[in-house]
Order: sequence, then structure tokens, then C-alpha cells
Amino acid sequence: MIQFERFELKNGLQVIYHEDLTSPMVVVNVLYDVGSRDEEEHRTGFAHLFEHLMFGGSLNVPNYDEPLQKVGGENNAFTSPDITNYYITLPAENMETAFWLESDRMLSLSFDPKVLEVQRSVVIEEFKQRYLNQPYGDAWLKLRPLVYKEHPYKWATIGKEIEHIEKATMGDVKDFFHRFYKPNNAVLVVAGNTSLEEVKRLSEKWFGEIPEGETNERNLPQEPAQTEFRALEMEAPVPADSLYMAFHMEGRADEKYYATDLLSDILGRGKSSLLHDQMVEKQRLFSSIGAYVMGSSDPGLLVINGQLSAGVSLADGEKAVWVLIEDFKNASIEATTLQKVKNKAESTIVFGEVELLNRAMNLAHAWTLGDPDMVNHEGEKIQAVTVEDIKAQANKILVRTNASVLRYKAKNEI
Repeated sequence: MIQFERFELKNGLQVIYHEDLTSPMVVVNVLYDVGSRDEEEHRTGFAHLFEHLMFGGSLNVPNYDEPLQKVGGENNAFTSPDITNYYITLPAENMETAFWLESDRMLSLSFDPKVLEVQRSVVIEEFKQRYLNQPYGDAWLKLRPLVYKEHPYKWATIGKEIEHIEKATMGDVKDFFHRFYKPNNAVLVVAGNTSLEEVKRLSEKWFGEIPEGETNERNLPQEPAQTEFRALEMEAPVPADSLYMAFHMEGRADEKYYATDLLSDILGRGKSSLLHDQMVEKQRLFSSIGAYVMGSSDPGLLVINGQLSAGVSLADGEKAVWVLIEDFKNASIEATTLQKVKNKAESTIVFGEVELLNRAMNLAHAWTLGDPDMVNHEGEKIQAVTVEDIKAQANKILVRTNASVLRYKAKNEI
């Protein structure tokens, strides 16, 4: 159970406080409710670019890292299709430094042209290294637009193409900042060895005077139900043929999400899973294979991904997976099998909450889904899933008309 208090500043900033007096540290986490899904299709990659720009200095703090390092702090950030999250961990007695740094860049980002050029180059290089010049790196660049035809999940967080970042102007950057980087589009989570009174005092002192921005009305195009099987074949110099199978499913806040998540665990979480047992150990068609859910805020994906064994064709591997899926849907699920994956799922949550930073980030993320208290009820929702729930989700989701398959073939280099 993660105990917390919450309050709101006059400018709309949401503040969540979680006390942990056993730690000498404090986490200051600022989550902005903006991800790559909020971009325009002809100007993508901005959410991720901003993750970099936010470390390029602000009006009163030209070097973000230097004052933080002087007080023993560490920081980082990440961007997803749904959110952009910034976090600082530092000794509790130096907590105010984090408030100062985060408030200054929320209020007055630098907008130095040199910073834009430097970070633009960094992001472009990251695009090349992680997505274009790495084995299977471009798989999701191809798979997303195959799976999504309307929803902005159809492009990756890094962006749809490098050109969008190359052509980003300072005007584009300022527009994005003023639209999304404002107190009423953010949540501040402070967790650790401090008090509610101190968090309220520092929140008012450092964030209270930042002007409220216009309210964002998120009105994203909804993905229509898929009604036909989709497939794409590509070839690249990779170590082995790889199969990606994506199925549409519910979003993270949907009650059926937990059944689908457990379904993916039964199919493909770890070496005791059905896919590993049948495809790797017994039939030896794959060298590795697994299943997982994307966990996205809007309706997301259940994914099966595996690398074929030498000498096994993609066609044979894919056919075997479909046979396994149909056999699974027609067979009974042992209560012990379901309980085992439930226990694994719940233990993952429990062990994750050992880290103070994870607790802070989980509270922030749950806020974006509508209720920070979600973090305290996931275990019971997992345990409430029945065999019938799993079967219903399998029969609903794991069908050919809901499937998009990427067949990634290893190119033989001469």
C-alpha cells in the first residue's frame, strides 16, 4: 500500500506527496501529460526532442546538471507515446534544489538556438543508432503503421522520420512548449523523507506563481476495430528471421486489461510459458519467443515476438504459433497455471515498490490514467481475474482478423 496525500495549486499543478521516513533521500518527479500521441503527423518527434531540450538550461539556470551534482543529486527523464517524465533523486536536506530547478525550466526554458541545434543533432544521431543502424531497430517503425491506421500510436516516440526533427524551427519548439509545458498539464510527485507541510510550502514558493496555461482538450482520432488480417514482409542484415504478431487490446485503465496482461504471461512470460515450452523446448522452431502487452493509455497491443531457429522458415514458425493459439483457446486452463502467473505479476509490483523512485513514478503515471490510487488496487484486480476472463479475452483478441504480422527476414550478405 502506497500512502499518499494530494493537493492542487491555484494554477492547476497537481501535487502528490508520499512519505517514507526510512529513506535519507527524496524523489522529485515532474510528469507532463504529453507524449508522441499528442503530436501532429507532419511534425513528429517533438515530445522526445523536448525531453532533451529541457536539460539545455533555463533562464536562471544555464547548466542544469551542475547545481544538482553539487548537492549530491541525480536526474534523468523518459518519453513514451503517452507521457514525458522527469525525475530527480537527492538527499532530503537538499530537496529545495530540485524544486528550484524544475520550476525554473517549467517557467522559462532557455530557447537558446545553440541548444536546439545541439539537441537536434543528438536526437538525429539517436534515431540513426537505435532505429536505423541496429538489428531489428526499425521493426516498430514498420509495424506501428501496419497496426494503427488512425491513432497517433502509428509513429514511434522518436518520430516518424528524421526529416521532422531536421526541419523543426524555434517557432515550432516554442509553440510546443507553451501548449504542453505548463502547471495545469503536469503532476509533481514528492516522495521520501520530508513532510506534507514542507512539500506544500516549497510547492507554493517555487511553482505557485507560474502562470496557468490554456486547457488542452485531447481529442485524438480513435482507431477503428481491425477487421482484416494484415501482414508485411521486410528483409535486412540481421542475425536471424524474426516474427512479430500484434493484436489490438484494451487500454491501461480498462478493467479487462488485467485479464489480457495475464493472458500474455501464460503465453509468453519466461521459460515456463506456453510459447517457450512448445516453440523453443519441444518443437525447437524458435531460439527465443515471448509475449507481452504494451501497457499504453489508449487501446494498445498484445505482442508475440520470436526469433526463428536456423533452418526454420518464417512461414513454418508463424503457422506453428497460430496452431498453438487455437489449441490454447480450445483447451482448459489449469487453476494452478493462472495462479502462478497471478503471483508473478503481483510480486513484480511488490518488488518494484521497494524503490522509492518507482513509487513516485507509479503515482504520477496513475494520475494520468485518472486516479493515483490505482497503484493500491492492482494486486486485487490481478487476483480477481478468472479462468473465464482469460478465455474470453483470448477468443476476442487472438483472432486473425485482429492480427498484424511483420515477417522480418534475415538478408544473406554475399
